[in-house]
Order: sequence, then C-alpha cells, then structure tokens
Amino acid sequence: MAMNAAQKLIKDHLVAGEMVAGEEIGLKIDQTLTQDATGTLVMLELEAMNLDRAKTEASAQYVDHNLIQEDYKNPDDHLFLESATRKFGLYFSRPGNGVSHPVHMQRLAKPGKTLLGSDSHTCANGCMGMLAMGAGGIDVAMAIAGEPFFVKMPKIWGVKLTGELPDWVSAKDVILEMLRRHDVKGGVGKIIEYYGPGVDKLSAMDRHVIANMGAELGATATVFPSDAEIKRFLKSQGREKDWTELKADKDATYDIEDDINLSELVPLIAKPSSPGNVVAVKELAGTPIYQSYIGSSANPGYRDFAVAAEIVKDKHIAPGISLDINPTSRQLLTDLVNEGHIASLVQSGARLHQAGCNGCIGMGQAPASGKNSLRTTPRNFPGRSGTKEDSVFLCSPETAAVSALKGEITDPASSGLKYPKVKTLDHPTVDEWLLEKPLPYAQAKNISLEKGPNIASIPQMDEMPDELEIPVLLKMGDNISTDEILAGGARVLPYRSNLPEISKFCFEIVDDTYYERASKVVDKGGHAVVGGYNYGQGSSREHAALAPRYLGLHIALVKDFARIHWQNLVNFGVLPLTFVNEADYDLLKQGAVLKVSRLREKVMQGNRFELEVQGSNHHIAVEHALSKRQKEIMLKGGIINWVKSRQ
Repeated sequence: MAMNAAQKLIKDHLVAGEMVAGEEIGLKIDQTLTQDATGTLVMLELEAMNLDRAKTEASAQYVDHNLIQEDYKNPDDHLFLESATRKFGLYFSRPGNGVSHPVHMQRLAKPGKTLLGSDSHTCANGCMGMLAMGAGGIDVAMAIAGEPFFVKMPKIWGVKLTGELPDWVSAKDVILEMLRRHDVKGGVGKIIEYYGPGVDKLSAMDRHVIANMGAELGATATVFPSDAEIKRFLKSQGREKDWTELKADKDATYDIEDDINLSELVPLIAKPSSPGNVVAVKELAGTPIYQSYIGSSANPGYRDFAVAAEIVKDKHIAPGISLDINPTSRQLLTDLVNEGHIASLVQSGARLHQAGCNGCIGMGQAPASGKNSLRTTPRNFPGRSGTKEDSVFLCSPETAAVSALKGEITDPASSGLKYPKVKTLDHPTVDEWLLEKPLPYAQAKNISLEKGPNIASIPQMDEMPDELEIPVLLKMGDNISTDEILAGGARVLPYRSNLPEISKFCFEIVDDTYYERASKVVDKGGHAVVGGYNYGQGSSREHAALAPRYLGLHIALVKDFARIHWQNLVNFGVLPLTFVNEADYDLLKQGAVLKVSRLREKVMQGNRFELEVQGSNHHIAVEHALSKRQKEIMLKGGIINWVKSRQ
C-alpha cells in the first residue's frame, strides 16, 4: 500500500492503537526538546518520577526564553536546569547559544525520527523529515522516561507546492497564505505534509519557517520530505551521516488535498491580534509604524537576516523607528558578522539583541503603547509582546526591512528598491561550544539538583471529586490563547518554577479580578470556566492548565479546544468538556452555579452527561473526548498521581 511521508513516520513509531483518524495512538519518541520557560517543571516532574537516566536517543534542554537577569530567579533556574541535565543525561544548551528550534535543527535533528517538545513550535523540525510535535511538559517528561506519547491519530493534509517564489516573496508568505485560507484552527486534528516540485525550490530553513507556524494553524505536526536539500543542509553542518531519505510513495494519497502555486504569491501580513487575520501588505500600505522586529524561531535563517541587511545597507531607517534585530543562534550571529551583515544593520540604525527568543515571548523589545509593531515572530496574540494593549503585525523580513526604511507599512514589491539576492552559505559556522553533551552515567549518578529559593515543588493534587457544586468564575469568547490564560513576559516567566506565585497572573489579560475571586472559592469546592471556539490556542505552556488547577479549576466547558491545551488540562486533572448544544453557551452566564453528582461514574461510563444549572430548570448537555487511559488519569486527579499509582 502506497504511503505518504507522515504515514511512514507514524507507522515506524506506532506502539499502541491503529492508524484510524480520531483514534488514540501511542508513538515511540526518539528525541525530546525542552526550553527554560517550560523545562524547569519537566525536570521537577522527572525528579518526582525518580528517573535515573533519559531513555530517549537524544534529549536537549535549551535556555532561550528567560535570558533577562534582572535578579537571581532566572540565573538560579539556569543552574538548576544545568544540574538536572547532567543528572538525567540530557544535552544542555547554555544561555546565548540560541533559540531551541533552529539550534536543534542544526545540531541534533535527524530525518525519520520523532521529536516531542514542551514548546508548541517544536513542529518546526518537521522541515527535516521528522515527526516533530509540541506537547505539555508532563508528556515530554513521560517521553524522556521512555513512555509512549499518546495523541489522537490525525488526518493527513497534503499541500502540493508548484512554481517558485518571486522576488520580494519568501517562505513567511507561504505560511501566511495558509493562514489566510484556513485561519488559526484550520489544522486542528491534522498533520500538514508539503510535497510537489515547489518543495525543491525551498531551502531547509525556508521549510523551517513554514513548518514552525503550522502551530498557528493548530496542526499536530508539519512534515516535509527528507531529500537532497536536507542532505546538503546536514553536510553543511558536518552531519551528512545523519541523513536518510524520506518521501511519499509515488501513488500516495491524502485525507485532504490542497495546493499552492508559489509563483502567484504576494507579500502578506497578519493584522492584530491573530496570526489568521491575513491580508496583502499593499492593503495596509501607508500605515505608520513604531517598531520593526526581525528574528525569532519563525524566521531564524541566515537569509532572513542577510536579506534585511542588504535592503538597509548604506541607508538609514526612518526617524522614530526602532529596528530590532534578534539573532537566533551563535552560529548564525558569527556568520552575519563574518559576512558584514551586522555592520550593515547597525549602520542603518538597527538595535542588536542577544541570541534568544526575547521579544517574541515578551522578554524585552516590547512596543510603545498605542503604536504599531511589525514582527517576523509567529504570534501576535493580545499582550504577548509584553505591552498589554499592543498592536502587532506579522510579516516577512523583506516587508519588515523595507517598512523600517519608510516608517510605514510598505509593500516591498512596490517599493522601487532592487531586490537583493542572498546566497546560501556553503560552509556556515559550526559551533557546539555552548551545547554541553550528556555526562557518562558513572559521573551523572553522583550529581545533585541545584535548587534556588524560587523553585517550589509541584503540590499534591486531589483526585476528581464525585460531587461538584461550583460557580462559573469566568466566561470568555473564541480563540482564547494560553498567553491570555497565563501571560509570558519578563514579569511572569521568572516564576515558572513557583506555582503559587505564577498563579497570581492567571487570566489577568482577560479579567484581572480572577485570581482574587478564585482564591476565595478554592477551599469551597473550586470553580469552572466557560469559553468559545479554539480555547487554549498557542503556546504549549502547561502552566496555563496547572496554575488554574492550583486555584481550584475543575471544569473547562467550551465550544472546542486547541489540541495541546486540551491534553494539558487532562494531564493535570481539569475535566475538559464541550457543549453538545452550542445554544447553551449563550444561555450560561458568568456567576451561574453548576451541579453534578456521580461525576466519576459518569465520566467512566460514557462521554456524554448533563450539568444542572442551580436555581433553574435548565440542564446543559456536555461531552468529553477522553480515551480509557485518560479517564483513569482524570479520576486520579492528573497524570502525576496516575504514574505514582502504577509504581
């Protein structure tokens, strides 16, 4: 039977279930990726599991998000992470080495392998012919411990690429075109596989750009073939021996078909405040800007910075503009220096920042209030930039650079500038100095974890109660992101290892009274929240499930969920329910009290039951999508309790 590339990857790693769309399957995980905003919890979870040694082929911990050292909290956590990687046998990428996704691609990614990461943009490494998926930290901890990763079998969405990108159009415009067509939930329950002759015209890093923002479509993963271009890339990194071919069989079919003629694309831009709010750049021409920001895991390649440098070379950015340059790895930064591109950027008036995630996650480079910011980052959810009332547009490096010169949003194809041709470096810098390799076990077993005063153990969670009588503490609309549930940024993320402290920021972007109100009912049975479509989109951060759970959240009742957040809720014992009749969403008000008895029995026996609205004759029909395994996890109060019960 002919198979596409995604099916081959799944078949080769299938350890439980059947490859039937919608059914739960278990996959063997070869590699894992954690970053410092999520990794501290993962390491604490490994400690709680009494892990002796990582069971994966390669696991890496990156320090790329929390680089600002305004006090002891971040550097203390960095030391804790380093001690944990030495103890458990992981790679450790030190602060300043770069953003996890491109560094992993350069140093560790292997075609034909599976990669699970506690970062939603782990899917970026699908550019290498990998099955690369984002997940909550506890799922990654389980994978490091040798357990399978369980996920519902996705549909495979084949996107045939033809043609070749014209001048002033780049890979960012390809994924923005996908978002223009399908919006932020178009990929939910799907793996996107790109194939066709147009793929041959895209470099490995171009593919990274496209695969990275598959997360913004809500896709489980993005898969590209491993072909001659991936072999060339690995050879340039001194890793040609790691290459294997992976491609769809000649007669392979897909559950869903789509096609894009690259030659017909134009420069695109996503308006505030959603990656799916995409229009042609020319429609916004003349809109004034304050900031233009180039970098992040969504545009991490040499050409992304080099093309911007060539655009602004021997020119000056417009008065009042902040052109922020955010290199993504030490390797890249060295090459940009050697080729003279950093000099071109700096002489134009640009500001150079350290290699890391930085402004993408709100860790610096926040825009001024009431001003427009152009960014090559993957997301523009409300407040993600670090400015609460922000106005962020997503675009390509070409659009960002030309607009910085003009001081307003400018269609680069209509700018009158000569398009710069940037060649891929045949011999890029290869630098492993800040990527520490795992210690031999004989040394590792004697390592002790180094915990600063800001690191707090995960509290014990109670089992699911059988009777609930809880208020709806918060009612929200569609597309609530994990950034809105629990913000990132320099105020919040330093507390990622301290659940009692970070919980104080829960839902503050939506309703800054939530924490105070939740604290009053946490000992009185807890509470519920209600939401619309695509609840929990965006970041994989499990804090967005764990912190509300700590404050007594028992039920999240919404129209539908984003995949990773749904899994995180299950993993931490929050019952994720959806409305059977969506009209009930309109009838259910904030403050209403929900009642249910024999809850444990109802969850186990089926997937549909009713919630009573206290003081009325109204009953709300709800349903869940839990597998048998997940029902058991839910009853135990979360996956940590479930793991302990099996020991």
